[in-house]
Amino acid sequence: MTLADVADADRFVDLAGLLESCEVDGFRADFLSWGHYQPEYWRNYWHSHSFHEVCLAYSGSGRFNSGDTQYDVQPGSVFIARPGDVHEIESSRSEPLGIAFWGFTFRPGASDGRPTAAPDESGWWSGLTRPDGPVVSSRTGSLPSLITALAAEAAAPIAGYGTALGALGSTLVVETARAFALDDDLAVEPVRRDRGPLVVEAMQRHLRDNLSRPITVRDVAAVAHLSERHAERLFHQQTGASIMSTLRRLRLELAAQLLLDPSVTVTEVARACGYSDVRPFSTAFRRHYGRTPGEHRRAGGTEFV
Repeated sequence: MTLADVADADRFVDLAGLLESCEVDGFRADFLSWGHYQPEYWRNYWHSHSFHEVCLAYSGSGRFNSGDTQYDVQPGSVFIARPGDVHEIESSRSEPLGIAFWGFTFRPGASDGRPTAAPDESGWWSGLTRPDGPVVSSRTGSLPSLITALAAEAAAPIAGYGTALGALGSTLVVETARAFALDDDLAVEPVRRDRGPLVVEAMQRHLRDNLSRPITVRDVAAVAHLSERHAERLFHQQTGASIMSTLRRLRLELAAQLLLDPSVTVTEVARACGYSDVRPFSTAFRRHYGRTPGEHRRAGGTEFV
C-alpha cells in the first residue's frame, strides 16, 4: 500500500465506535477521533487537545504551526500535536492538502484500571511520551498500509473484526510513536537469527505429517527450500541423525502405538506407517524393538526383562 491508497481510505472515519481502545507494552490507548480530509482548501485555527492528534498527509501541501514554529507539510509528512500543544493546520489553496488523522490518549495502565509498571524512558513509545520530541516526520513506515487496512475493516465489518481491528490499532499506535521517536530510542540489541532449528523442526514436522506416504530426502529438502545435500547436513547437525533414519524411527514409534489397538490389523499398521507389505515392516520392527509386531501386541507394549 502507498500514500495514493490512503486517498481512497475515506471509510477510516467509520472506525468510530468500532475501535475504541487497545493495550500495548504496558500502555493503554483510547481512540477518540478518526478523520479523513479530501484534498480541498481547509483550515483549523489555533487550538489544543488533551490527547495526541496525528495527521498523515497523502496529497497536496500545507503548513503545520506548532507553538512558535511553522512547518511545511507535503505528501508523506506525519505531524503530531501532543497533549497541550497549541497548533493550527492550513491547507495550500493551490495544492489542497489531503490528510488522514487519528486521536488517542496514551498512558501506562490496563483496561481494568490496574496500574502497570511504566516502561523505561527510551523505547518506541518515547515518540509519544517525550514532550520535546519531533513534531513532524517523514518516517511513515507502515502507516499508509495500516490506514488502508483499518478503513477496509471499518467499511464492511465481518466476523472477527474486533480482533483484527485490535491488532491493527495496536500496530498503528506503535508505528505512530516510531515516526516521532529518536533513532537512539528505537535501537535494540542485534537480533541473532539462527534459522537452523526452525528449518529442521519444519522438516521433522513434514516427516511426522506424512508417515504413511512415500517420502524421499528430496521431498523433505523441498519443504525447507534447500538442496538435498544442505538439508541432510543441517538435519544431521541439529539432530545427530539422518533424515531417512529419523523417518524410520518415527514410523516404527507410530507402529508401536498403533499395535496396542487390537482392532487394527498388522497389515493396516504397516500401511499406516509407510510400508506397502507386512514382511519388510515386521523385519524393520524386529530390528528396532527386538521382537515382532505380534509379540509387541501380545505383551501390551511392555518389555519383560
